[in-house]
Parts: sequence; structure tokens; C-alpha cells
Amino acid sequence: MDMQEKNITDFGQQLLIQPDSGHRILCLSVIGEIEGHEDLPVKTKTTKYEHLLPLLVRAQDDPGIDGVLLLINTMGGDCSCGLALAETAASITKPVVSLIIGDSHSIGVPLSVAADRTFIAPTATMIIHPVRLNGTVIGAPQTFEYFRLIQDRILDFTVAHSQALKPELLEMMMRKGIMAKDIGTILVGEEAVDAGLADAVGGVSDALKWLHRQIKNRENVKK
Repeated sequence: MDMQEKNITDFGQQLLIQPDSGHRILCLSVIGEIEGHEDLPVKTKTTKYEHLLPLLVRAQDDPGIDGVLLLINTMGGDCSCGLALAETAASITKPVVSLIIGDSHSIGVPLSVAADRTFIAPTATMIIHPVRLNGTVIGAPQTFEYFRLIQDRILDFTVAHSQALKPELLEMMMRKGIMAKDIGTILVGEEAVDAGLADAVGGVSDALKWLHRQIKNRENVKK
């Protein structure tokens, strides 16, 4: 197995080099559950945040990388670690585009909007719901306050990096009647755009076209 194949297998990354322009794009995948401070079962498909963090840092510091493409199909996961990934992605000064190709649920939402441009496939979904711990009901006031603080951090980040409004996001979080836990909101394709959480409906070609255009603009500014 060569290094390129190993990077795909171990880290879900691929360096794309366009023959005509020479643009070098780091493609990173965020799939399954975002694994954080605790290891998940071996059979659970995960994205390990300790793998993705240094790859995002490399994208910023490596002069051989011109932009980043995030392919997202995640059910969510560790809130703290997912938010750390989102903050890191948002701080990259090179063009970053995210493409939701399946699902971007829970903490996957701020990670998706952390990019400079967010595309969502027509049948892909975003799910907004309150912060939970294994789906249990919050009983202790201290626990509720802690969860509320985490929720506010996630909401504030999402609002700051999208066109969504905080009151509307809160309303979607607490909406009843559609989720298995009877609380939350599912947005499909264009609905996510209408809610201000995605910039446009599109696919791989749309995301790459936008990314190459932004890289070209940066090159023209430097001349």
C-alpha cells in the first residue's frame, strides 16, 4: 500500500492536484461519529478528532496546499471536540469549502458552516437538536446549566459563521413532533439553504468549481 492509499485508509484524506492550474486541494472526510476524548466501539465508523486537527493545521501552514475540501457525512458526536474542529477549520486563511453529501447532524452543523462556503446535496440532511447525553433526560439543575452553556457555544458559533438567526435556531432545536426523541428539526437540501445554514444546494463539481475560483482570485491578488 503506497502513502496515498494509506492516507485515504487511515485518515480519509486525499491531495487533489488539478493538472491545468496546478492547484493543490486537501480533501478531508468527516464521516460516521466524531470521536472525542473517549474511544468508541471498534465496529463504530468514526472520525477521530486527534487525526483531523493536525491535518487542518497542515492545511494552513503548508505552502503546497491552496485550499481545503471537507466532505461531510456525520451523525455528530463529541460536542467539545467537534467544536474544536470547527474553530480550527474556521481559522484557516486559505479557501475552505464544505460539502454535505449525506448527513450533517448535531455537532456536524457548526463543522459544516465553519467553511467559507457550504454546499449541501439535494437529499442530504442537517439536524438541529438540543445537546444531549446518550439521549437521557436532564434532571439535576447543575447538569442542565452545563448543557445549556455548551449549547450556547454551539449556537453562537453557528450564527457567527452562517446566515442563520439564533432565535430561529433555538426554535428549531425545541420543535416537537418529528425527531425520534420528539424534539429537534430535520432540514433536507434546500431547506437548509432557506434556514441560512448552507449557502447553496450542489455537489462535488460545484464545491470544486467554487474552490478553484477562490484560489485563482487569491493568486491574482498576489500578482
